[in-house]
Amino acid sequence: MTTTTADRTTTQSTPLHDHLAARVVASVLAVLVTVIHVSDQGGLTALKDPAYVGQGYRLLELAGAVVAVLLLLAPARQRFLGWLLAIGVAVGPIVGFVLSRGPGLPNYVDDKGNWTELLGLQALAVEAVLLTLAGVVVLARRARS
Repeated sequence: MTTTTADRTTTQSTPLHDHLAARVVASVLAVLVTVIHVSDQGGLTALKDPAYVGQGYRLLELAGAVVAVLLLLAPARQRFLGWLLAIGVAVGPIVGFVLSRGPGLPNYVDDKGNWTELLGLQALAVEAVLLTLAGVVVLARRARS
């Protein structure tokens, strides 16, 4: 949008959190996080053991889908919630990856020390890109306010 006044012309760009390209990329990344974790869990009907790990996967999978819906379909005023949730969809599994492979989690030793699992590394890459994009968008909005 261009605004012209008697003494100057200014161009106002669309805020980053409303750019369609950024929203589409983040939505695809959030869905990829969901797909990777459904695959890691063994499919839609499977549940990792112990139950709290499986339920954490389910919560993450649902949150990834919600991010995509919020970023693509929500009214402009509500899209920022999608960006905040995208940070959670990225950070949660990154923390889970480190804890499950490092010190381990209670009653869960399947991945302890397994730092080179291909699916886990793919997930980390997707989550890191999503975290970077969502973080930039959130910080840009804060700076704009």
